Amino acid sequence: MWLWLVLAAVAAQRLWELGLADRNTKRLLAEGAVEVGAGHYPLFVLLHVSWLAAIAIVTPWTMVPNLWWLGLYAALQFGRLWVISTLGRFWTTRIITLPSAPLVRRGPYRFVRHPNYVVASLEIAVLPLAFGQVWIALVWSVANALLVGWRIRVEDRALNERR
Repeated sequence: MWLWLVLAAVAAQRLWELGLADRNTKRLLAEGAVEVGAGHYPLFVLLHVSWLAAIAIVTPWTMVPNLWWLGLYAALQFGRLWVISTLGRFWTTRIITLPSAPLVRRGPYRFVRHPNYVVASLEIAVLPLAFGQVWIALVWSVANALLVGWRIRVEDRALNERR
């Protein structure tokens, strides 16, 4: 029962975020923003969907989560919300850059250049560990690290034009 409640909550959160990101993306593009690196975006969608699916498929539905790991995952949501609220209308799940807008340097961006990627990377490792799925944590963390490395290079090139 825990498994389904947690996965449903995570899926609902991700769907809400996709809706918010889509609205922000459309608004930014209407203001003259451009998308960069769209080719790798479907890989991130596949990574996140397959991550949740793997947890659902491999984990016995009767598994009681480790509350320490689950608590850590819940705490990471505050970091996620901090990033989203700091970026406000500029938060998207794609690389969208508005040349006339200044770069955000407040909130978590004062401390870390790409805080959203830090939070998401930790989530990918922590949630499977809450259900004892070490291999899912390892495999998806490696896949995520490869994709995030690629994305950061693309994003940094796009943002460097605005520095």
